[in-house]
Amino acid sequence: MAHTIAEKKQLLARVRRIQGQAAALEKALLAETDCAAVLQQIAAVRGAVNGLMAQVLEGHLREHVGAPGLSEAARSEAMDQVTAVLRSYLR
Repeated sequence: MAHTIAEKKQLLARVRRIQGQAAALEKALLAETDCAAVLQQIAAVRGAVNGLMAQVLEGHLREHVGAPGLSEAARSEAMDQVTAVLRSYLR
C-alpha cells in the first residue's frame, strides 16, 4: 500500500490546515493588516507546507527508495524522481 494512502487522513488534515492558513493570509491582506502580522502568517503557511513536504518525502524514501527487496534499477529510478522534486522544491 502506498504511504500516501496509508497516511491519507493525516496528510489531508495537514492540507486543510494549510488551506485555513492561506485563507487567513488572504483575509489579512484584504483587511490591510499590519505587515508584521502578514509576514508571520506567510511564515506559518511556509512552515506548514514544509511539514507536509517532509512527511510525504519521508514516506516516499522509506517506501520507494529504502525499502528492502527493491531492484537496483527501481531504487535508482526512485532516487532520480526524488532528486528532481527536491531540485524544483528548493529553487
